[in-house]
Amino acid sequence: MKQIKSQPTIFIIYGATGDLCWRKLVPALYNLFLDQWMPEKFSIIGSGRTAMTSEEFRLKLLDGVNQFSRSGKAAEDRWSEFSQHIFYEAADVNNYETYSGICNKVNNYEQQWDSKPYLIHYLAVAPALFPIIAENIAKNKLAEHREHARIVIEKPFGRDLDSAKALNKLLNEYFKEEQIYRIDHYLGKETVQNILAFRFANSILEPLWNRNYIQHVQISVTENLGVESRGGYYESAGAMRDMVQNHILQLLCLIAMEPPNNFNAAEMHGRKIDVLHAFRKFTPELIRTSVVRGQYAKGWMEGKEVPGYREEQGVSPQSNTETFAALKFFIDNWRWQGVPFYVRTGKRLHQSASIITIQFRDLPHFVFPPEAVESWQQNRLIISIQPEMSIRLQVQGKRPGLDMVLNTVDMVFDYKSTYASYTPEAYETLLLDAMTGDQTLFMRGDQVEAAWELLQPIINVWTNKPSLNFPNYSADSWGPELAEALIAGDGFHWFSLPLNGKK
Repeated sequence: MKQIKSQPTIFIIYGATGDLCWRKLVPALYNLFLDQWMPEKFSIIGSGRTAMTSEEFRLKLLDGVNQFSRSGKAAEDRWSEFSQHIFYEAADVNNYETYSGICNKVNNYEQQWDSKPYLIHYLAVAPALFPIIAENIAKNKLAEHREHARIVIEKPFGRDLDSAKALNKLLNEYFKEEQIYRIDHYLGKETVQNILAFRFANSILEPLWNRNYIQHVQISVTENLGVESRGGYYESAGAMRDMVQNHILQLLCLIAMEPPNNFNAAEMHGRKIDVLHAFRKFTPELIRTSVVRGQYAKGWMEGKEVPGYREEQGVSPQSNTETFAALKFFIDNWRWQGVPFYVRTGKRLHQSASIITIQFRDLPHFVFPPEAVESWQQNRLIISIQPEMSIRLQVQGKRPGLDMVLNTVDMVFDYKSTYASYTPEAYETLLLDAMTGDQTLFMRGDQVEAAWELLQPIINVWTNKPSLNFPNYSADSWGPELAEALIAGDGFHWFSLPLNGKK
């Protein structure tokens, strides 16, 4: 149980007038306050270029809480109590001298509380500003007491291997590695955390979790939305940078990692980096046979016509940016040798869902007559992260009747039906961990670099060799045909759960 009641904390949000603070960060902090997870002495200082009073800032944040908090519209008395801890200081992040208002508030709290507070610097800003703000935090001596200062950085952490290394080097000039929290909100999701519990708290699974019993693994993170208003950002990112390098590789590490000796951050990071180093390197030949890219065309989604990627706002009419990526990975170690890991992600697809599928090998011998096994299907373990939160084991059972006929049945652990209590949002978990100094669910610098190193050859090929067939899949499809061929060539097919009547 995390205990932070006696830990005075100041949460400084840079870029506090932006969407992330409004939709995610403050609603998460408010819910932590409601559930009595916040310290008794705390303050939230928002910083941005826009000139506004603290009261105007609070009213803006209240609107965000009322719209996006899982606890619903804020009660007047509870918001009044919480908002007394919120203040705003205008500052130009490029000019370290304008940070004086933040420094004064920190000093005042230190005197008022008669204690050295923990400072959480949250960079809710564009990636280009990460180095500038980190340097200005140091210049203003806001990271001087290293055991009391932490910096939280959103993805993308670099846009390639070289920029990630440069950012790591700069941050390490001012912060120790244990102070740097590279946040990936996917790792805060309840079902993602439950992968660890499911794998390492159940002895029945460990003997099966290897190449002897698992035939292949799939990870699908699909979206039916397009890039919407994010075309300008997405043009410099694409599916590989936006999803595969961080979210998907982190999920893959959780599935493939060796059992840790304990549940502390250093041990968990060590096991993940082992997986990243064991991935088979992408040679030009492997890129040709094991990687697929795509870009969506215009089409129809739920009865409405939607534009193609090249018609989206902020996107070049000749864009070479991929909105879909499918890859086949191999992990060259004792546990996983020869087991393919298929991943796919894309926009404007048929269904929004994040699903991990572990397919087990077939039986060595069928004892039932042919008519009993017409609908035979190999056992699968399916971890659904969103929108349904569940873990289901698909096994064969006898259908009711006088004949011996087998069909697939699901043994389901469903969050909604199992637990009556609330499920915290991902940012609640991660912000609490940042306050308590727990880095288990955050990425270490060498992990980030190893992920970029793995994918950099693919990014280089795609950048230097524009696709000649973009766009190559229509809206409301499952992506380009080559993605189906990628997995079908090995005798498998992509798996999706029926959700809300759609399949």
